[in-house]
Amino acid sequence: MCRFLDHSKNHFFILTQTLLLLTRYFFHIAYSGSNYRGYQRQPDVLSVQEVLETQLAIVLKVPSVTIIGCGRTDAGVHASQFFFHTDLEEPLRDNLKFILNKTLPPAISIFDIIPTAHNLHARFDAQERTYDYFIHLDKDPFIDQMSSLYVDKVLDLALMKKAVALLPQYNDYAGFCKQPDLHNTTICRVSKATLFQTKNKRKLRFQIVANRFLRGQIRILVQKLLEIGLDKFSLEEFEACLIHKKRPALIPPAHPQGLFLSKVCYPGLELPNKATFTLLEEAWEEV
Repeated sequence: MCRFLDHSKNHFFILTQTLLLLTRYFFHIAYSGSNYRGYQRQPDVLSVQEVLETQLAIVLKVPSVTIIGCGRTDAGVHASQFFFHTDLEEPLRDNLKFILNKTLPPAISIFDIIPTAHNLHARFDAQERTYDYFIHLDKDPFIDQMSSLYVDKVLDLALMKKAVALLPQYNDYAGFCKQPDLHNTTICRVSKATLFQTKNKRKLRFQIVANRFLRGQIRILVQKLLEIGLDKFSLEEFEACLIHKKRPALIPPAHPQGLFLSKVCYPGLELPNKATFTLLEEAWEEV
């Protein structure tokens, strides 16, 4: 039906009738981003979105499927909780989740397929997003792709904690954005920011919660927190970036592999994180 819409005199009527035949589904997933150039589809490189859309089309036996994700992770960044939506004809086969998990690469898992209201949007209706950034200070081949190694660094954790405590006090993050001009606004309402450590202080976890994030924001923040801990960037300089919304002269981001999108909340839809991996099982305590 859709292929004839552009030439129909009853365009609006047919479009409305088509939408009534579709059901919007939210897919609750997780993925390891190590082998992908980010979530969003891009020309000439492999993305998580491309893999999902291709496999959905094959399993559903349709020419193509378009999905809308809850965000855009960079190359090498992971998501232990991620949502996308798509509009599909009913009924879905009962074993769709099983078939998708069987045919998708091991790096992508489908946890839930949830019928939702047709106006619920995976990206624009997300009320809160949580990111975790993991750091380890001793070389460990078993966590190397899910945590960033900063070997033998002696960090001033108390000073880093003071910097982290500043984040919920400000809401304009133009000073910590890779390309602020690409955004309609650089306002992010950070509701919580916490620095955790393991008992032996050899692993760190930075967690930040906000309604939205800017391109490169978290990795730039982490890099500056590390520089504060190494006495290469002062607490006053850090706060000045927040006050004056001015980017530091050099903003190399922290490594991508330590970053996880770990929770996304919607009105009436909040699911537990079902991904399990070694770092989540650590006994984390607040610095």
